[in-house]
Amino acid sequence: MRYLSTRGDPARKRFCEILLEGLAPDGGLYLPEHYPQVDAAMLARLRGVFHGGVAGGYAALAFEILLLYIDDIPPADLRALCEKTYTEAVYGTPQIVPLKKLDAGFYLEALSNGPTLAFKDMAMQLLGNLFEYELGRRGEELNILGATSGDTGSAAEYAMKGKRGVRVFMLSPHGRMSPFQQAQMFSLMDENIHNIAVEGVFDDCQDIVKDVSNDLAFKHAYRIGTVNSINWARLLAQVVYYFAGYFQATSKDTDQVDFTVPSGNFGNVCAGHVARQMGLPIGQLVVATNENDVLDEFFRTGVYRVRASADTHETSSPSMDISKASNFERFVFDLLGRDGMRVKALFGDSLVSTGRFELGAERAFAEAASRYGFRSGKSTHADRLATIRDVHERHGVVIDTHTADGVKVAREHRDPAVPMIVLETALPIKFAETIVEALGRQPDRPPQFDGIEQLPRRVVVLQADTAAVQAYIAERCERRA
Repeated sequence: MRYLSTRGDPARKRFCEILLEGLAPDGGLYLPEHYPQVDAAMLARLRGVFHGGVAGGYAALAFEILLLYIDDIPPADLRALCEKTYTEAVYGTPQIVPLKKLDAGFYLEALSNGPTLAFKDMAMQLLGNLFEYELGRRGEELNILGATSGDTGSAAEYAMKGKRGVRVFMLSPHGRMSPFQQAQMFSLMDENIHNIAVEGVFDDCQDIVKDVSNDLAFKHAYRIGTVNSINWARLLAQVVYYFAGYFQATSKDTDQVDFTVPSGNFGNVCAGHVARQMGLPIGQLVVATNENDVLDEFFRTGVYRVRASADTHETSSPSMDISKASNFERFVFDLLGRDGMRVKALFGDSLVSTGRFELGAERAFAEAASRYGFRSGKSTHADRLATIRDVHERHGVVIDTHTADGVKVAREHRDPAVPMIVLETALPIKFAETIVEALGRQPDRPPQFDGIEQLPRRVVVLQADTAAVQAYIAERCERRA
């Protein structure tokens, strides 16, 4: 398996090269040259693997799917990495991602049982083990630069803390995460973890990460990698739970399933797109946004229009307060027939010069729904409160604000004849203020997080300036000759 850039760079690379690299040298994102196909016989075999008891389960399913994309890690080592990552001890349940039934044919897929109580753990725990494995194999070190709007940061830091050969520099928008999210990140005192609060919004943080990744001299000199979903390995790990959700919601391999995914950066739902392209019988892929509705606007109109920082709303589902969906480029690459030069013109030129591009008049745009299954919708603060109350009153289940966005939009697109799975994104304690507003009481708090907001913190505040972040990294890392 070889990987190519969405912007046309002629180089073809293997998995472990792009694992440590992040963005391609031309600024594009990596995708496989082709999506491995899962036919009916293989789907049946994977179902058996997932339901296979001691010899199977989620870790075995992850190994089978990752093996389709990774041929430069010995299979025995890859299996061991999956078994090390996906354990009942870490996720609290043998299914790892169990379904929660709300109504007949309507489910939540529980993705938030990991160490930081968010779906990002599903990929980040594996990524930490992959990084440590590959760096150990090479005898090298890696300085990870990431950006977070809430959950990526803590998931990355908990996955990487104490890992040999890895430092983490995590950018977050100053004052824009929930108090619990801030406490999770900033209370970590491990020497290899560095928190940087940027005076701006998430898009400013993400822009700095891309600027540093595109500064090839700096990237080489300080061995910069990334854990954001621009890293293909992270997105690949997320593909697995679409298969796991499908196998739990269906009994026959001819059955279809719809998924609704709360999405700001398009990484989580892009993994669903990959699963669908592989042959998993997904009907609809419903994108649920909050008031920052750049993705909903595209799927309704064909216009992709990023917002300025001042026009990015601060909402009660803050992990989706994003107006530049970095993973969206991967889908547009497929939508436009994998035309790298066209993608480069749209994302490298049009967005930079005008902040927008439009595909609504093109035949390819119609295929976003008919060929690729995409639908979309948006949710407001009032919608979130009403949905949280309704789910609690009718089902006795407390959901977080982002999952509430998903449930609200899923109900609008539901086909009663097809199971609908909403991807749960986080546990409610991470957004306690809104839960109190909706239900009049605090959400349950796992005991290991008691008093976390009162712990000492280690964080530095910097301006939204790429040079300032580079200087901070350079002061703390040895330059490679």
